[in-house]
Amino acid sequence: MTKPIVLIAEELSPATVEALGPDFDVRNVDGTDRPAFLAAIADASAVLVRSATQIDSEALAAAKQLKVVARAGVGLDNVDIPAATTAGVMVVNAPTSNIVSAAELAIGHLLSLARHIPDANASLKAGDWKRSKFTGVELYEKTIGIVGLGRIGTLVAQRLAGFGATLVGYDPYVTPSRAQQLGIELVSLDDLVERSDFITIHIPKTPETTGLIGAAEFAKAKPNLRIVNASRGGIIDETALFDALSARRIAGAGIDVFVSEPPTGSPLLGLDNIVVTPHLGASTDEAQEKAGISVAKSVRLALSGELVPDAVNVAGGVIDPYVRPGISLVEKLGQVFAGLADGPIASVDIEVRGELVSYDVSVLKLAALKGVFSGVVSEQVSYVNAPLIAEQREITVRLLTDPVSEEYRNVITIRGALADGTAVSVSGTLIGTKQIEKIVEINGYDVEVPFAEHFVVFSYDDRPGIVAIYGKKFGDAGINIAGMQIARRGRGGKALSVLTIDSQAPDALLEEVRVAIDADTFREIDLVDLV
Repeated sequence: MTKPIVLIAEELSPATVEALGPDFDVRNVDGTDRPAFLAAIADASAVLVRSATQIDSEALAAAKQLKVVARAGVGLDNVDIPAATTAGVMVVNAPTSNIVSAAELAIGHLLSLARHIPDANASLKAGDWKRSKFTGVELYEKTIGIVGLGRIGTLVAQRLAGFGATLVGYDPYVTPSRAQQLGIELVSLDDLVERSDFITIHIPKTPETTGLIGAAEFAKAKPNLRIVNASRGGIIDETALFDALSARRIAGAGIDVFVSEPPTGSPLLGLDNIVVTPHLGASTDEAQEKAGISVAKSVRLALSGELVPDAVNVAGGVIDPYVRPGISLVEKLGQVFAGLADGPIASVDIEVRGELVSYDVSVLKLAALKGVFSGVVSEQVSYVNAPLIAEQREITVRLLTDPVSEEYRNVITIRGALADGTAVSVSGTLIGTKQIEKIVEINGYDVEVPFAEHFVVFSYDDRPGIVAIYGKKFGDAGINIAGMQIARRGRGGKALSVLTIDSQAPDALLEEVRVAIDADTFREIDLVDLV
């Protein structure tokens, strides 16, 4: 019997091949040698890469037998995920392989800033002995702010506990009880910036977090603040950071990630109060070995037809064709649910009603959680770690089924409660022979809205003239309203408006509209790409 071909396109640890086992024909090729790579991938069932090999539409077209692409690491910039999905090729990575390495690098930056280690090293090697020039500070009894309390932020907190520092944290998706378990006082971002002697960032880059730390935050900070970003480039506004460091409004920064990498020509590189590293978060022997072993196990699962926990585009395993279209729908509903949630989530119910309940719909629970957490935690969210993230945040999760669906053949609802008792819900369905994904309910209001990249959802007292007010304000700001739906339960009561807009609206405009119509709730929801 012919063994499936597994192609290794970049140098991986020997443990990777050992983890694959004897059931495959393992071959090697230089993924950067394009002609050789395209020839080698033609017969491959799986290909293992790191960051140098491009898996694009050309490579996928050449790979007629390909079932899985495995990236031995976290980032997937070199893999065309939509093209892979269209081709029916699973994409997997190793989302937790580098979390310890990333946490330790952040600690290293904190210590380097506190004790001037890089500069002192360079000075001594240049022949100088200037002990007084490099007088530093202790972490002991300082206030350290942790922005983002996901897997990496938690590891950082655990390691900082031994330094005798006071830990404060900002994460709108973490409950105070969970933070207390970590020894962290949960505070607002403004409070964290104002109180902290050190800040370390561990959140994903989303439209909401891009530029999260900017000029306004640096203006509130202590002059002795030292800030570290080993998370994603762009979360700190680099221009504002340069200005704050140049003017000595803050004491220093440790940066491992940049908006553009490499940061050629960045003025930050010329400052003497910044420590920079070339995106080394995953650059340890241990992280690379973990990544290789992890994706090797995923390849084994994928080629044997089993559920693949770390699939980023499709769930592996036996999923009925009738259920599979619901995966994308539910992930998007999860993102909308998270966008509607104005605070920590306490519980989530995934309700499946209609003909779908005759099938195994357990994957829809995983897909819902993947969607809920995809834009709010720092780590890559997959089908295996989404339940773990919910457990860490003490979120109660249930999958409920009911064969009765009165209005649609099938409808899926994500319903939950926030820590303050507020109820949130969103429902969706697939309509017509083309299985068009639509939102059909938000917070108890019946709607029928197709998915879009940018939504604005708000409720208010139903009265004449409201549409004219917000229509004019969006128009004056140059924001085009592509779609609009208004729902209400009865005349003179509350109304819910759902707008789809062509571009993200500035926060100042949204606040202006909220005040102008006296909205009860007002949320902009930006969906990240889902495939």
